[in-house]
Order: sequence, then C-alpha cells, then structure tokens
Amino acid sequence: MLSTYNNILAINVRRSITKNKARTQEHVETLGSGLRVKRASNDAAGLSVSEGLRSQVTRLGQNVRNAEQASDLLRVASGSLEEASEILQRMRVLAMQASDGTLVDSQREILQAEFNQGRAAIDRVAQATVYNNRILLAGFTEVDADISTAVSGAAETGVVAVALSGAEEGTYTFVDSAGDGTITLGDGVTTQTVDMNVALDGDRVAEGTKTTANFDRLGVQVTLAGVGARKDDGIGDYVDGDLNGRTLVVTESDSGLFQIGPSTAEEDQIRFRLPDLRASGDALNLNKISLSSQQSARQALVGIDAAISRVSVERGGVGALMNRLSANISFSENEIENMTNSESAIRDADVARVSTAFSRSKILSQASSAMLTQAFANARQALLLL
Repeated sequence: MLSTYNNILAINVRRSITKNKARTQEHVETLGSGLRVKRASNDAAGLSVSEGLRSQVTRLGQNVRNAEQASDLLRVASGSLEEASEILQRMRVLAMQASDGTLVDSQREILQAEFNQGRAAIDRVAQATVYNNRILLAGFTEVDADISTAVSGAAETGVVAVALSGAEEGTYTFVDSAGDGTITLGDGVTTQTVDMNVALDGDRVAEGTKTTANFDRLGVQVTLAGVGARKDDGIGDYVDGDLNGRTLVVTESDSGLFQIGPSTAEEDQIRFRLPDLRASGDALNLNKISLSSQQSARQALVGIDAAISRVSVERGGVGALMNRLSANISFSENEIENMTNSESAIRDADVARVSTAFSRSKILSQASSAMLTQAFANARQALLLL
C-alpha cells in the first residue's frame, strides 16, 4: 500500500538511525575513556565489585608507602648504631691498653680523656639520630596529658606544649617559687633549675608571646604562653609560681608502631621500639666506667663488652625488621598487581571488540541514511498517482 499520511518505512528507518546513534555514542565514550563500565547503568554488579577492588588497591598502595617510610627510618637508626658500634670498639681498645701493667696512671689519664670523648660521641650520635623530628636512639616516651597536672591544668599553668628528648619514664615535679624567676624540675633522682628572668616580662610571659624552659639534662622542654598566645582557645597565662607542685608524667610511647595493613589487627601492625642507647642510658650504662687505674680498666672491659653486645643485638633486631618490611612490600606489590588485573578484567574496555562494534554501527548508520532516502521515494511514487 502506498500512503502519504504515514510513511511507515521512514518511521522504521528513523528508529534504526536513533538506535545506531546511541550505540555509536556509547562506543565513542568507551573508546575515549578506555572503560567498559563508566557508570552504574553500564554494569551495576560489575561496578560494585570493581569499586571494592579499587579500594583494596588504594589501601595496599598506602601499605607499601608506609613500609617504605618505615624502612627509611630503620636505615637511619641502623647507620647510627653501626657508628656507635665502631666507637665502642675503639673504647674497648683503650680499656685493654689501660689494663696493661706497662702503663702508669698518668698515662691512663690520657686514655681516659679519649675514652670520655668516645662516650660523649655515643651520646651525640643517639641524640642526633632523628627521623621526622623524632629522636630514635634515646628511648620512645611521651607525656600523659590526662594525668600530668602541668598539662591538664594548662589554663592555670600556661603550659601549651611539652617536648621530650630522651627523657626517662617517671613522674617529674616542678618547684616554682613565686618571685624568684626560676623553675626547677626533678624526677626524684636528677633535678635542674632554669633561670627564666630574661624570658619573662616582669613576673609573667608577655601577652601574645611564648617562651621555653629547656631542662636539657632531663630531656624535657616546656613551652609557656602569655595571655592570648594560644591560637586555638587563647587560654594560658604563665605567672612566676604557677607551676609549683605540678607534675609531668612520662610514659612509654606507642609511637614506634608501623601500620603496614588496612586494619588495626595485630597482623597489620609492627611495633618497633629501641631502648635508650645513650652511653649514660640504662642499656649501655657506660657513665661510671673509668680507666684511671689498671684495676678499673679491667673492670671496664666487662661493661664495654656488654654494651657492644647490646648494640649488636639492637642492630640485628633492626636488620630483621627491615627484612620483614621488605617482604611486606613485595607481598603488597604482588597483591596490587593481582587486584589491578582483576579490576581491569571487569572495568576496562576490550578495544578490539568495541572497535569492531563501532565500525558496525557506522556502517549501519550509513545504510539507514540510504534507506531513509528510499522511504521518501515511496511517498513520491504515491503522489504520481494523483
């Protein structure tokens, strides 16, 4: 039947052109992005699975970065421990030399002077071994802010920060008499007094400023604020005498914890802690060793050997931990590769297949355009009958 009112052939061809256009647009988006699944409508289940895999890949990538940074930290510690071991070996040679009966005490004093320099060098190495502003070889400690009255009562004491540098665990108490411009801090064994007269404005910290009381022999540095100096709430106004009887409680810190996995489970964390490896620390305990006499030099050999052994043990522990981190990095990178491959299989476009389908859609679009011309020709034949 020939008809001029409804051109069914043209309507049919138009529908085909619309479908081919939609397919062509989809193929262009796929080839342009390289993704088969670009939105949930492409593959709802596939999108959900691939997003989960992407999340795992992201977490694994951060695991690798964390482990690499932990390895960097350990390399810093290992290098310093190696240097400390070299110094201890030299100190042992000095002790052996001082133990020889051919020397007199005046000559041993010369050896003692070099021995003291070696001891100071070990302390220097321990204090200077720093990674990201954290001292690694002077013990890991922190201030418990909840039970340290100098910190919990910051509104009255003006204490806005406490920094530790090899401070021993324990309770430190302030003695701060009003009017004398000094602050004393002690842990029951060692005390240190700091003169604050130059830092204070009269009997208080100047308004809008901060000052520091550095108790270096204890490894404690206390920052005191004046009125309005604390940026978050403005609270804090130290006046001479405010710290009297206040305490700082120093406890073992968990800061030596490496997060190498996506959860807080034990298998995703590595705890790392080096003891206080200063010559004066409890681990090496070289502070009281003397080479001033033949007898004391012989006794010193025992202490030095124990110190060498302790440093060697810590070096071994650091090396073992570095190997563990290396294994974790290799494992995580392997997991990243496998997870990425799985995610790619779901989400990435098969370029060869899509290119074939794209060519097909282009051919069909061209054919549809030709057929639309033919559909209009049928309508013109109907007009010839009039």
